Amino acid sequence: MDRFESVRTTEFELSTKGRRVVDLTDRIRAFAGSGGDGLIHVFLPHATAGLALMETGSGSEEDLDAALERLLPRDDRYAHRHGSVGHGGDHLLPVFVAPTLTLLVEDGRLVLGTWQSIVLVDPNRENDVRRVRLTFIEG
Repeated sequence: MDRFESVRTTEFELSTKGRRVVDLTDRIRAFAGSGGDGLIHVFLPHATAGLALMETGSGSEEDLDAALERLLPRDDRYAHRHGSVGHGGDHLLPVFVAPTLTLLVEDGRLVLGTWQSIVLVDPNRENDVRRVRLTFIEG
């Protein structure tokens, strides 16, 4: 098989306006459903956002929001000072919440733990349009 026949890629945009945590699970699950066994690589090409696996719908989103406020407060302590007050902290987020995830797919089904969801974490209120790139590697 030609190596390029076993790789599929798609990209989409979404708005994070008013939301710090956005669940991507259904979108990624649908992309996985058209494949067999392999890996899905999820890439977020932004300097102020990241991807994570977490439980959603149980209050964890609010807990993450509070934890990020403690870890990266919105004040003027940062050397990176362009943009709004606290924006320098947004640029530190990818150190803690990476901009990539690699996920297992078995028989066209995304393999996740019982309560795991794939989320985009975006504290940056200056840019609320995000691109997500999905790559399925069959194998």
